Amino acid sequence: MNLEALRIRVRTLLATASLMLVAATCPVMANGQTYPDSPWADGSTAVARARVAADVLMASYDPNKAWFPSSWWNSAVALQTIGDYMQRTGDRRYLAQLDNTFEKDKGVFPGGVLSGDPLLGNFTSRAIDDSEWWGLAWVQAYDLTRNPKYLDMAVTIANYVDGYWDTSTCGGGVWWNAERTYKNAVTNGLWIRLTAELHNRIPGDTVWLSRARTAWAWFQGSGMINANGLVNDGLTDACTNNSQNVWSYNQGLAIGAGLELWRATKDSSILASVQRLADAAIGPNALVTNGVLTETCDVTTQTCDDNAKQFKGIFMRYWTDLVDTTHDPRYVAFLAQQAESIWNNDRDAAGRLGTRWSGATSNDHPNVFDWRTQASALSALIGNVPIVTPQASLAATMSPAQPVIMPAASGSTTIAIDLGASATGFFPLQALASIDAPVGWSVSPRATMLRLQPHGNALPVSATTPLNVSVPSSATDGHHMVTANVTATGLYFTTQADVLVAHTINFDTGTVDENPWLFDPDGSQSNGVQNRFADGNAHFTYRFPLPADTSSAQLTLTIDAEFVVQVSNDNAHWTTVLQETRRITDGSNKADRTIDLTPFLGTAVNGAKPVYVKVSDAFPDDGWGGRVYHVTANIVE
Repeated sequence: MNLEALRIRVRTLLATASLMLVAATCPVMANGQTYPDSPWADGSTAVARARVAADVLMASYDPNKAWFPSSWWNSAVALQTIGDYMQRTGDRRYLAQLDNTFEKDKGVFPGGVLSGDPLLGNFTSRAIDDSEWWGLAWVQAYDLTRNPKYLDMAVTIANYVDGYWDTSTCGGGVWWNAERTYKNAVTNGLWIRLTAELHNRIPGDTVWLSRARTAWAWFQGSGMINANGLVNDGLTDACTNNSQNVWSYNQGLAIGAGLELWRATKDSSILASVQRLADAAIGPNALVTNGVLTETCDVTTQTCDDNAKQFKGIFMRYWTDLVDTTHDPRYVAFLAQQAESIWNNDRDAAGRLGTRWSGATSNDHPNVFDWRTQASALSALIGNVPIVTPQASLAATMSPAQPVIMPAASGSTTIAIDLGASATGFFPLQALASIDAPVGWSVSPRATMLRLQPHGNALPVSATTPLNVSVPSSATDGHHMVTANVTATGLYFTTQADVLVAHTINFDTGTVDENPWLFDPDGSQSNGVQNRFADGNAHFTYRFPLPADTSSAQLTLTIDAEFVVQVSNDNAHWTTVLQETRRITDGSNKADRTIDLTPFLGTAVNGAKPVYVKVSDAFPDDGWGGRVYHVTANIVE
């Protein structure tokens, strides 16, 4: 028997043993289907959830600029999160994107291209903490690939940062910026973690360990850790605690820094300090509300800025390290609670994860869903995946996940939805999908079999089957769920399409009400309610599935800046209907502008006459593309 045949035989035996274990531990329901509740099966579900969320995050990755739009340090954190995901699950599909960023973005760039600051090369800039985030990202890439170029880059970055360690002010610490104006928790927590990680990966090192020890001792005595064991933001000019906000990422970095240094030294006093920081974080009047990790800006009377959107995910990255290191049941339970709250309360049908893990929202300050919040919440889902990767996993999605139907006065309207399944493992899966629709609706097929042939964990395999959903003209306005339950031996996953039935078009941008109409967000961004914009070569496209009996329609956009608006009835051939010919960068041209959609009404298909409206940038070179505040329409049937 040759070596490859032996490997296949071993994989088959392992798979058979896993199936026998699942069959023995999963309860059998009345219909004969097994539903997993064992730790192994729960781990499989955790892998599947993380995969769905990771794929949503990577849909926002820009392969040309090799980053996530308009955020430099946030991109480093998001890429490290994807590295965490790959390391935890065995999925290796996104290694190319990590290397793409490394090769394309390691050079020198003027301010405004990738960062507001000029980039000095090798991922360094005047923002010392930004540089450190990239250092940690490349250590993660080294751990995944063992390619020394990544570790070499991390060393280069660390050497740059070491130039900002200064004992002449406050007795030590790394400056936050090149102007040397502030010593704070994030920069020094990052420094300890980075130096300790380098030591733990460079054989025979003493230099980085010495720096990590020195920095930890300084940080512990700096005064930034207050009497309650919580980490305030930084130091005053007089080198005392400035009593500024306790952000979750500062607490998490302190925990993570200590853990990596403990691995280097096995000094029990360091681990004890870490556990005090952890206990303080989840203690009374700290970072938790009703069991859920909560930033101060997560209250429904505020909106977290683009930086704070990612803070909780950084905390969870290092909390996962704490769980893996200590196995303390309290820490394990807290991690699991975050993952469950996110999945059950803070997720939409498209698999997008929001900034408030409790799911809380308000009209003036809605729960925000973007790639930053996705990366943050993904860290909690990753942490819930067992250290030993489960033998198999099964996930499912629907596309489109948030379709809109505008029923005609009579007859039914049909929408096509693709049900997709993905799997990992070492043996074939026969996945049965059963689909439920609201009363009075019909869906075909109601049940279907998806066959999947995975070959390990590194490259999940997928299969897709089309569904046709028919909606009666009597359907009421609002959100209606089409649900698919997908099962295989020992594996179970549920996915939904959130179908919006609407007879009118009237929404603010930057809200959950906008999402179903947003056919293609491309590289556009939203910075809150009544704010969606597309700069440079980015655009965003709305799809309006006007009723089949529509005779005329007018769309009104509240819009400003340097816009181009185009209309199409096939999303392929476009007509420009509005264009700003002046360079406007102050919003002074904000106005309601009405477009006649009647000439673009085509032949009804499946009960709808879809019209596409695209907004882009009239002057791509200056970064002030079209910004839309509100969208409404007048439809005559």
